[in-house]
Amino acid sequence: MQRILIVDDEPDMAENCRRILAAAAYQCFTTSDAQEALRLLGSEHPDLLLTDLWMPEMDGMEMLRRARAIDPRMPVVLLTAHASLESAVAAVKAGAFDYLAKPFSIDQLKLAVERALSRRRLELENLNLREQLRGSFGFENIIGRSSALQQVLELVRKAARSEANMLVLGESGTGKELVARAIHANSPRAAEPFVPVDCASLPENLLESELFGHDKGAFTGAAGAKQGLIETAHHGTLFLDEIGELPLALQVKLLRALQERQIRRVGGTRQIDVDIRVVCATNRDLRALVTAGQFREDLYYRINVIDAVLPPLRERPGDIELLAMSFLRKYARRGEAALKGFAPAAMVALEIYPWPGNVRELQNVIERACALAEGEMITLADLPAQLRTVAPPAEHPPPGEVTSRLTLKEAKERWVGELEATYVAELLRREGGNVSQAARKAGVDRKTLHRLLNKHNLR
Repeated sequence: MQRILIVDDEPDMAENCRRILAAAAYQCFTTSDAQEALRLLGSEHPDLLLTDLWMPEMDGMEMLRRARAIDPRMPVVLLTAHASLESAVAAVKAGAFDYLAKPFSIDQLKLAVERALSRRRLELENLNLREQLRGSFGFENIIGRSSALQQVLELVRKAARSEANMLVLGESGTGKELVARAIHANSPRAAEPFVPVDCASLPENLLESELFGHDKGAFTGAAGAKQGLIETAHHGTLFLDEIGELPLALQVKLLRALQERQIRRVGGTRQIDVDIRVVCATNRDLRALVTAGQFREDLYYRINVIDAVLPPLRERPGDIELLAMSFLRKYARRGEAALKGFAPAAMVALEIYPWPGNVRELQNVIERACALAEGEMITLADLPAQLRTVAPPAEHPPPGEVTSRLTLKEAKERWVGELEATYVAELLRREGGNVSQAARKAGVDRKTLHRLLNKHNLR
């Protein structure tokens, strides 16, 4: 039940309003005392304030200001027997939702209250939608604690609050679209559409129609008018993925649309106003494309007001384990049983692999491993061949960068175990799986090598 506070220095007027609105299923509080009204605003949190404009202790304009300070989204309707154009304009400028001149009819009062509470409901729904979007696509869903990633996210968090066009750069699989969605979800346009466009997947002859729309008869097969994706993103965010693949002819048309904030459909003559924020992404070097004459310099500066360069996974020490565990939780459920983690050798392989496909490749590898694993842990044997045979690259981060979250004892135990697992796995690979020959090379007997194989779940 929606709650209304009625403030009037004439108790009979306040009571009449209460009876009318209570009959319409509203919960009402009344008072003729200004200080009591302020107390009720703070304790009862009404959805609407009805207040007289002319009161001896505190006039309605001051009551309006105090109420808006307590709850900026609460609508206020002012009531007065001394109506004038000047006072009405002043009330609206001060933030009043509506203004009723006494005497007013029952229908006028009900209509004003209904309109004000409808606005209140709409604002709260938009607020809830924004919170849901932030929960689904917020920056907290971008997993990683490495300084390389956090520096970029700090820049993007600040930029998201603005209206500036953004360019997100990074290798394939680094999460450019995830960042673009987080930018939108944390922007003032969060309740409006987020429209993604993959510039690389659509043929040039279709891309123009998809972006700008077309009128009926614009080309063979255009049986009716079609709204383009730029129009669909009106008031929201247009995400142009792989912007470097956009043909030069369309670059010219896109530049004009961004400059003029208007578009013209294919085959049409009417200019259509559009209000969009543009976020672009690419894994290509746009500066090099500009130099080569394959990308317009003026468009480059138009879309690149703020740029964010996402680091590749190999430059994010410590994040691989966090991401792997996150994907494990996502894919590990298998009937009643679930995988619990990674064998040390498997985690070593994940951490030393260079990940040319970045986070997307890691996700695919973990999904595959979850499907193939037979025990409670993902072992080295459950990983693809390229991970089982990889050697640690020279640029692999030192142990301290990966294990700094552990105690010294835990770190030593972990790295000794991982060194054993990696050494034995690589030794067996070189010796073609021959345990006797591998034991001789290692300078140990077969029994010791078998113990190490069992300890690290190696086959």
